[in-house]
Amino acid sequence: MKTINDFNFENKKALIRVDFNVPLNENFEVTDDTRIQAAKPTIIKVLEDGGSAVLMSHLGRPKGVQDEFSLRHICEKVSEVLGVQVKYVANCVGREAEDAVAALNPGEVLLLENLRFHPNETSGDKGFAEQLSKLGDIYVNDAFGTAHRAHASTTIVAQFFPEHKCFGSLLSKEIESIDKVLQSGEKPITAVLGGSKVSSKITIIENILDKVDHLIVGGGMTYTFIKAKGGQIGSSICEDDKQELALEILKKAADKGVEIHLPVDVLGADAFDNNANTKVVPVDAIPEGWQGLDAGPETIKNFHEVILKSKTILWNGPLGVFEMENFANGTIALGNSIAEATENGAFSLVGGGDSVAAVKQFGFGNKVSYVSTGGGAMLESLEGKTLPGIAAIKN
Repeated sequence: MKTINDFNFENKKALIRVDFNVPLNENFEVTDDTRIQAAKPTIIKVLEDGGSAVLMSHLGRPKGVQDEFSLRHICEKVSEVLGVQVKYVANCVGREAEDAVAALNPGEVLLLENLRFHPNETSGDKGFAEQLSKLGDIYVNDAFGTAHRAHASTTIVAQFFPEHKCFGSLLSKEIESIDKVLQSGEKPITAVLGGSKVSSKITIIENILDKVDHLIVGGGMTYTFIKAKGGQIGSSICEDDKQELALEILKKAADKGVEIHLPVDVLGADAFDNNANTKVVPVDAIPEGWQGLDAGPETIKNFHEVILKSKTILWNGPLGVFEMENFANGTIALGNSIAEATENGAFSLVGGGDSVAAVKQFGFGNKVSYVSTGGGAMLESLEGKTLPGIAAIKN
């Protein structure tokens, strides 16, 4: 696996695929610069070697050229994060882009215009990828968030750099972190899967059952399992057509010697509302008209004990409706348990949109080993799929 540390970028132009698909407010100001910060180590390494960096990214899902999706809006923020005045060019291919790259001196950074202003980017067009390839001497993919897409800039362009392509430091860390969970993790390995639907996690569950020792199931998908086992779940969220599947998962886990830990009690509410009436009830005896919206105290205690015994932990999905303050306790408690286990020497990986949002919201970012930057890419990795953006560098 070639990384940026295998190359010296002196007098070289690095064509770096970054993921600067960042949120903007109505004044086109960046409201969360996490993804820009994440790309910084790779860019700085190139500059410190004495090279220059040509950055390419998408922003949003524009239909053709739309100014609201122009990367010029984020140029100032990228300059601020890098501590270098970033140049910008109003296209990502063609004479204008090529001239801007030719004028770059060592130590300088150029931000290309939004790749998705060209439909050839998402169609994976080879001619478009070849045009992009003219803009650098070495291709660096540091965009894990798009590594599951076979787009021109994430996958196809690598063909034009047979000996001069590598992973950036962010993408390397993502690959190593997932590998620690799925391949080389110290046992016992525990996966915590939350969120609302079994259907969205089924391929992950099937792939990780051979790798983990414990599987903690929480969040809304709990109730599909509990109902399948004959429990009363009131009006809790449930995928009735996935009950057979839930029972199959329980059987498969038992056959493989994987311990599945389901909630034993929940915080029930008489409405899906932060100000609803609440009470703690057994998970399999939720009254009619009530729904489980968070983990209960016994469940939190049980999960804490499992987490503290673990040496490798994967967390994907919250334990309750953490967006509502009164139903965030289970997710916060789980974060605290994982933080404590990490402090005691466990490796912890957090991935998937909702759990990453929870980690940010409740300040666990520096208390776990690694927080993945790629939602869909992370999930596909956990499903055991080979991501095209990663395969393109390895091949």
